Amino acid sequence: MTDAHTTAVATASPTTAPPSTASRPRGRSRAPLGRLLASELRLVFSRPRTLVVLGLLGLIPVIVGVALTLVDSPGPPGGGGDGDGGGIMFSAGANALVLPVGALMMALNLLLPLAAAMAGADAVAGEQTNGSLRGWLLAPVSRGRLLLVKAFGVAVLALTAAAVMAVSGMLTGLAINGAGSLFTLSGTTLSLGEAGLRVLLAIGWVAVQLWAVGAVALAISTTTEHPMLVMASVLGGVVVFNVLGLLEALSWLHPVLLTTSFDAIVDLLRDPMPLDGLGEGLARAACYVVIALSLASARLLTRDG
Repeated sequence: MTDAHTTAVATASPTTAPPSTASRPRGRSRAPLGRLLASELRLVFSRPRTLVVLGLLGLIPVIVGVALTLVDSPGPPGGGGDGDGGGIMFSAGANALVLPVGALMMALNLLLPLAAAMAGADAVAGEQTNGSLRGWLLAPVSRGRLLLVKAFGVAVLALTAAAVMAVSGMLTGLAINGAGSLFTLSGTTLSLGEAGLRVLLAIGWVAVQLWAVGAVALAISTTTEHPMLVMASVLGGVVVFNVLGLLEALSWLHPVLLTTSFDAIVDLLRDPMPLDGLGEGLARAACYVVIALSLASARLLTRDG
């Protein structure tokens, strides 16, 4: 698998000695960006652990939906009406809209960040460990373009992880309760198209949060050759952020914690849909992405070898 990726990248340059700068054709001065992006996606989605994690994420909403339907007593169709998010999973068994969003909110605490951290750890540290990163040195790829390609791979995996979980939850909810069970937490009924739009918004919002986690993992990945160390650091940070977010005495610190806005996804289940918490979460995640990628860029551009 790594040999195939190395070959795909290395073929962008001739196997013979490179010509002088004056005689080198301008069209061959860089590897095509499209080929690099496609090669990165092939590598990301050919890793067995990536496929296993995506499969588990898709299975979780099915298990939750079946368990709530067969074991627990479902709540009222409107989800209780208060919309505070505390009992969101209580009504998921009888609500095809609550199930996918509730599953995303539940997995945001650990499982989805695990997928993003894994992608960021494998992007640089993992490839440096198994030697496949050397293939990039054989192709005319600058370190800036290398970081762009790796960040793209992390972003695509984050979007895929969120989409797999949400689509699985939506299909499970519709299979169990039918299209007539699309209720908001405010008690209003949505059409299938309106509910689908909200699920798409949830996928995009969660993907941005996961990209922030993956960007942090990518930045740490440029400083070490041990991907497990990257994953442990990122997941440990997520757990610490969650704990700090529960302490009211540290409320002054909450605005800088990435996990502070994770519960804002429940706003997608309200009618009308408030945008303050969702927008704040997007802005906070964007700040993390910019800072993390800036640190990663500084590290790649200044490191030796």
